[in-house]
Amino acid sequence: MEARERLPAFEQTVLPHLDAAHNLARWLAGNDQDAQDVVQEACLRAFKFFGGFRGDNPRAWLLAIVRNTFYTWLRQNRPAIPTVELDDAALEVADPAAAGEALQTRQADAETVRRAIAALPVEFREIIVLREMEAMSYKDIAILADLPIGTVMSRLARARKLLQKQLAREYQTGGPS
Repeated sequence: MEARERLPAFEQTVLPHLDAAHNLARWLAGNDQDAQDVVQEACLRAFKFFGGFRGDNPRAWLLAIVRNTFYTWLRQNRPAIPTVELDDAALEVADPAAAGEALQTRQADAETVRRAIAALPVEFREIIVLREMEAMSYKDIAILADLPIGTVMSRLARARKLLQKQLAREYQTGGPS
């Protein structure tokens, strides 16, 4: 099938999910300009390989392409970021009761939460964005990220603990640390 014959089906199938694609790319890349570059390249790849799409879940298919495009873009445009190994001690909140009380007495504004998510290592950030913002199932995230479902669940739990720790720290000190 020629490109102009594929275009209407591609537009109908993929374009409704561009907001989700841009959201994921923005969180992974850290800024709108790089996110736009990633999404544009991902859309070109999606169109090129649209003939191989089997119609199961176009949103997950597109987000997988965005994710893979981002990691390719990252290798080409940024120095290697070391992967963070975290043990259970690194995830402990100093005093969960005090942190919980502090969090209950103050509502986290969008900017504070955005900063905390942006500070997460990319492998945790992508999982939290896909699950909490894009409402993807563990199974879909596992397929998209090519990870075992247990790893997805573990990363999500660790990401949530890191967010809790960072937000508790910000509210105890009154600002970013």
